[in-house]
Amino acid sequence: MRIRRSLVALVLFWMILFTQLQASDQPNIVIILTDDQGYADVSYNPHSPPEVSTPNIDALAQSSMICTQGYTSGHVCSPTRAGLMTGRYQQRFGVYTAGEGGSGVPLDEVFIPQRLKPAGYVSGAVGKWHLGLTEEYHAMNRGFDEFYGFMGRGAHPYFDHSDMDHPIYRGLEPIKEEGYLTTRITEEAVDFIDRHQKDPFFLYVAYNAVHAPPEAPEEDIKNVTGDETRDTLMAMIKHLDIGVGQIVGALKSHQIFENTLLIFLTDNGGSRAMHANHEPHRGFKQMDYEGGIHVPFIVSWPDHLEGGNHCDVPMWSIDLFATVLDAAGLPMPKDKPLDGKSILPALRGEVDQLHEELYWSSAGANGKWAIRSGQWKLVAERERLELFDLQSDLREIHNLAEKHPDILAELKGKYYQWLSQMADPVSGQQKIWDPSSKAPAKKRSREEKKAQRAKEREAK
Repeated sequence: MRIRRSLVALVLFWMILFTQLQASDQPNIVIILTDDQGYADVSYNPHSPPEVSTPNIDALAQSSMICTQGYTSGHVCSPTRAGLMTGRYQQRFGVYTAGEGGSGVPLDEVFIPQRLKPAGYVSGAVGKWHLGLTEEYHAMNRGFDEFYGFMGRGAHPYFDHSDMDHPIYRGLEPIKEEGYLTTRITEEAVDFIDRHQKDPFFLYVAYNAVHAPPEAPEEDIKNVTGDETRDTLMAMIKHLDIGVGQIVGALKSHQIFENTLLIFLTDNGGSRAMHANHEPHRGFKQMDYEGGIHVPFIVSWPDHLEGGNHCDVPMWSIDLFATVLDAAGLPMPKDKPLDGKSILPALRGEVDQLHEELYWSSAGANGKWAIRSGQWKLVAERERLELFDLQSDLREIHNLAEKHPDILAELKGKYYQWLSQMADPVSGQQKIWDPSSKAPAKKRSREEKKAQRAKEREAK
């Protein structure tokens, strides 16, 4: 009997020890998502103008994998966030614009922290949510254990937090807040790391910097370019860069940086109104040219990825869902189509392609869409179709639509076939495109269009 008890105790001991060892091997996961930051508004980019200085982001890039072909799935804020959190084309559930995503992602869509929770992860969201304005869409009702930030309204003030119609929240409760918002988001992120250093954690840091309005501490705004808006943007980027440095510093101080998968990217291209710089790309936010969707994209995981390298495989924000599950050793969900793929094999040099095509569509609002297939990219707005060879024309200057009608027709056909599988932007359910047609299968009513415009106004 004693021997049997001893064996049982020994087995339990090893089971507990094995479980603890497994937990200790689980990586921490940090996603830093900036807002409207131009491709050249990081100084590790060789195209950056002299006024740009991001020493902390540069240091992270130099020790990480720089993803030179990193994209977002939307050219505005909320659609990208919806795709990132679900690992699915946001159009599958009717999110084409900031108005639709900002009003709320359907509650049957499963977010990253909901997948991580069974594996023992504690999850925190800090900053801009923009995935629903009411309580049922709140971050803490989508799997996050902690939340500090604001629910919607992309153009949230940085200093004045007195508007309690659009308050700062801690958890589910609105609070009165003071301080420069970029700094406060950083402080909350660092505090989360300090408190959960011994847990496997997922931290989603969604800065609203450097989205409009152009606001920064006055002492940091220097007359560098002679352009007041651009100079203010540089001061905003300075505080964003300081924040990235402090988050990395917190991970290192607790000796958990090496086993942390840290992904830095921005949610879409920078704004023309904020005088962002996208060199060498054409266009800005709200466009499907490279300047609207091709973004700074950095991946760090020192224990598993060799830093100081580039990855030239096209990838995008939708891939982060699968990447996080892959890093955590969790299975991919089978209940709904998962459109993203883990980028880890590409970062390790094991594959040279993740997707045959990448698709963008805000067709529910203004008919803008694009498809990239290999070196070819088709950009469309209503009746205008432009075909570019990105291998020889990264600036998207030379429209080759007339020269290569066969490629144009092929990509157009693929886009309409893809769109036939997506949902209606109003109902979130009905299919709106007939793949054999050049036009929508049905027109939206005046009431539906009015409701859509109201959503978009609220999101701005």
